[in-house]
Amino acid sequence: MRLTKLDKAAETAISVCMGAKKKESVLVLTDTDTREIGYAIYKNAQRLGHETAYLEMPTLETNGQEPPAPIAEAMKLFDVALFPTAKSLTHTNARRAASKAGVRIATFPGITKDIMIRGMNADYKKIAKASDAMTRKLDRASSVRITSPAGTDISFSIKGRKAISSRGLYHKKGMAGNLPTGEAYVAPVEGSAEGVFVVDGSMAGLGLLGKEKIVVEVKDGYATKFSGGKQAKKLENILKKFGKPGRNIAEFGVGTNDNLKLSGLLLEDEKVAGTVHLALGNNISMGGSVDVPVHLDGVILKPSFWLDGKQVMKDGE
Repeated sequence: MRLTKLDKAAETAISVCMGAKKKESVLVLTDTDTREIGYAIYKNAQRLGHETAYLEMPTLETNGQEPPAPIAEAMKLFDVALFPTAKSLTHTNARRAASKAGVRIATFPGITKDIMIRGMNADYKKIAKASDAMTRKLDRASSVRITSPAGTDISFSIKGRKAISSRGLYHKKGMAGNLPTGEAYVAPVEGSAEGVFVVDGSMAGLGLLGKEKIVVEVKDGYATKFSGGKQAKKLENILKKFGKPGRNIAEFGVGTNDNLKLSGLLLEDEKVAGTVHLALGNNISMGGSVDVPVHLDGVILKPSFWLDGKQVMKDGE
């Protein structure tokens, strides 16, 4: 069998990133929109000798929406599970329950064939090292300030919060994270964020922003005003049905993957080295207390940021 680039990417995901051993069972859960990628992972898991199941569901409506109950139950029954889906399952109770049951999980929210091929042919040992180093810096810090040329100036507390390294190597029981990956992230303390952040890279659900930036004003840990044009209005409308919890400043993340580029899909964009991102909504998966079925990330370009007053990044370097 001659392997395509997609086959090689799938093999990297299964063997390198998940560290799947031959006797381990593998679940591939996909949806209508990502069927080609899901089937490629399934086919290659079989080729590599795994007992493999393939589940396909209709594409969900929003990131963070729970999958159907029977699928949520099935997610707990395997050693390794890979979820290439159009909408994110990362911040769902179903994913958390499967992780708690010991399943090693990789989610691929919004994955495309191009991103799969580009992102899964990276050096994951190098990415893991960079992600772990940034995570240690976040763990030692109590406060964060971020600025950017577009007008970002926001500060918040991360005191007592445990940072997470999305290193791309999920080899221990119950580990979970995105693929392709490469980031270090943490949940700001609820109620602590003050200032403004300007999303000028891309925004989950909206894609690349181009010249139209989204300006988000933040008070007491919640977004209070969205301005900048049509995209800002769209974001505000998406969040409306979730009330105040949907406007929670949920995540601060730092990209560590230099193999990726801005494409308009957050799965890739939030991992690009030299960028940071802030998210709105759910932070339960990262040690916070806000449980709402939405989690939307916005990428900030050429950021500078400080931990406890010490500069860590300047203009994306």
